[in-house]
Amino acid sequence: MSPIRLRELIRTIRTARTQAEEREMIQKECAAIRSSFREEDNTYRCRNVAKLLYMHMLGYPAHFGQLECLKLIASQKFTDKRIGYLGAMLLLDERQDVHLLMTNCIKNDLNHSTQYVQGLALCTLGCMGSSEMCRDLAGEVEKLLKTSNSYLRKKAALCAVHVIRKVPELMEMFLPATKNLLSEKNHGVLHTSVVLLTEMCERSPDMLTHFRKLVPQLVRILKNLIMSGYSPEHDVSGISDPFLQVRILRLLRILGKSDDDSSEAMNDILAQVATNTETSKNVGNAILYETVLTIMDIKSESGLRVLAINILGRFLLNNDKNIRYVALTSLLKTVQTDHNAVQRHRSTIVDCLKDLDVSIKRRAMELSFALVNGNNIRGMMKELLYFLDSCDPEFKADCASGVFLAAEKYVWVCLNTSCVEMHAYTVQRLYKALLDDISQQPLVQVASWCIGEYGDLLVSGQCEEEEPIQVTEDEVLDVLEGLLVSNLSTPVTRGYALTAIMKLSTRFSSVNRIKKVVSIYGSSIDVELQQRAVEYNALFKKYDHMRPALLERMPIMEKTATNGPTEIVQTNGETESSALDSKHPPSITQPPNQQPSCYKYPALPFAGIPPMTAYNKNGLKIEFTFERSNPNPNISVITIHASNSTEADMTDFVFQAAVPKTFQLQLLSPSSNIVPALNQGNVTQVIRVLNPQKVRLSVVSQARLLPVSRKSSTFHSITWSGTCCLTVKPNDQT
Repeated sequence: MSPIRLRELIRTIRTARTQAEEREMIQKECAAIRSSFREEDNTYRCRNVAKLLYMHMLGYPAHFGQLECLKLIASQKFTDKRIGYLGAMLLLDERQDVHLLMTNCIKNDLNHSTQYVQGLALCTLGCMGSSEMCRDLAGEVEKLLKTSNSYLRKKAALCAVHVIRKVPELMEMFLPATKNLLSEKNHGVLHTSVVLLTEMCERSPDMLTHFRKLVPQLVRILKNLIMSGYSPEHDVSGISDPFLQVRILRLLRILGKSDDDSSEAMNDILAQVATNTETSKNVGNAILYETVLTIMDIKSESGLRVLAINILGRFLLNNDKNIRYVALTSLLKTVQTDHNAVQRHRSTIVDCLKDLDVSIKRRAMELSFALVNGNNIRGMMKELLYFLDSCDPEFKADCASGVFLAAEKYVWVCLNTSCVEMHAYTVQRLYKALLDDISQQPLVQVASWCIGEYGDLLVSGQCEEEEPIQVTEDEVLDVLEGLLVSNLSTPVTRGYALTAIMKLSTRFSSVNRIKKVVSIYGSSIDVELQQRAVEYNALFKKYDHMRPALLERMPIMEKTATNGPTEIVQTNGETESSALDSKHPPSITQPPNQQPSCYKYPALPFAGIPPMTAYNKNGLKIEFTFERSNPNPNISVITIHASNSTEADMTDFVFQAAVPKTFQLQLLSPSSNIVPALNQGNVTQVIRVLNPQKVRLSVVSQARLLPVSRKSSTFHSITWSGTCCLTVKPNDQT
């Protein structure tokens, strides 16, 4: 009785209503197949192996058919070989020694007279060949790679990729065969050839250098693809062979990386692909994505990089979530190198925070934090705080951490004593937080401190960042007194609250109420709180005249300046000088009996100020010119020009400058220490002044010259030797 056919088996299995019923059918058929194998039934071996492969695809064990596959491979019938090789690829791998028995059969079939049998052998070797098999059969693969038969060349190229992965040292064997691969007109051969070249370039720096000469040829192929008309054989959604285009773009990306010449050769074609590819279908988007990756990896022109980022920006507007996710991931990788270009798409990126897909939300959040800088931190923090308020719990920890790090980096913490315009907004937001929840003690402590410092701004309704709230002094004091008696408040929090109430005695008119609250806690069982209350009571009585000064606002925080070379810090698109090298002390001590000549000039900054004569006596003339530093508007550049109209040179010329401690100074070396006579030349020197607090300033110059007598037998002359000084002061100190 002949076994049932594969179609009948499939139909029978599909009628099974339960897993147990299906398992029973499979076991029954496997028993019949085993029986047939034991009887060495050559007639139905092919049919039985085919059924066994189907059961293997369903997840049932089929290892007992491995040797039967080898027998089919050794058969002379093509139908048997086809099922045998398919079974070998599915049931065998290099972990089973039985696969080595195939080596001789594959070698014979690689030299077979029928191309389809050769193709079966190439496919099998390229799929599951072990390193031993690859070493033994690499020669046959290399011969087929040189054949004129396109069907065999494309399969040989893919088989060669597998051989190189298994035995990298055999790579050079295939190098001669790769010379003419890109000249092939057949798209299948071109595709597999590009895959082979890519593999060789990725695995060997020498091969990478060798194949860079193929860049012009690859560019021509790619240009022909995008410029060619409709071809039914290769057209996919109106695009000519997108699979080959993607492969060529990947190879160009490898060849152009860190190489100026190769990158320059492919700039034009990348621009053409980026502008001419249709974006209405996923096929076009795939090509554009590969183009963007190539542009970003090679040494491309700046305009081309902007074009690539704009493509990613358009991807963010696509309805397909996968495309939006890919765009966000790619922008996140490029944001540090092309920050300004990515910034142009900030609003679209922020909109992605509202996406329903959690993966897109996370990428958008990460990219949003990467875009934060000193210029946009206020707007970005608003959006991110809204997101923090409404996001899923899984995002809250990372988002809160990102907000804190951004605040720390750009001096925008909720205390924010250095950013005056944010005081009202900060204290209003923290007051609202206290009304909602006082269980988070660190937040309550910060809020108490801010209310104590800026409570007057809270009740004045001067907030410009959002709609001001209407709150009275009594309402603010009610909240703080509530913290003093709350069971949720720790002793530290109560100390913050009491101090805040005390500070408000100089900001609010409700002084009597504050006195009563403070006096109550003079007998508190908490020693720390009691001590604070007693000391504050003393301020109301014996030291009331000192109270306003002691409780005034904290002074503006100053960044610590390092006394070293200028340090340029890159902060998300902004370049700023963190410290200027001060070569001279911050003050100048005048020598005895020397009265300086002083001139007072208008306030810094110096934008639009014409050159000024700072000193013009005894033949010495000193002029100042002013300009703003482009990278950092807080840096003013003063250039000194000294000239000498006397008949003798002025030697030992030294110019000194000083600034208050809130400024940073860099005094560069002068062009010379000798001022030539008769105005025959100038001595120039550059001063850079950093004014981080943007205080209005005055310039005071001081100059002194010491006469030095020189005598000789024929004449008596006097030259000038001395020091010139520049002092920069705040207006109220001049």
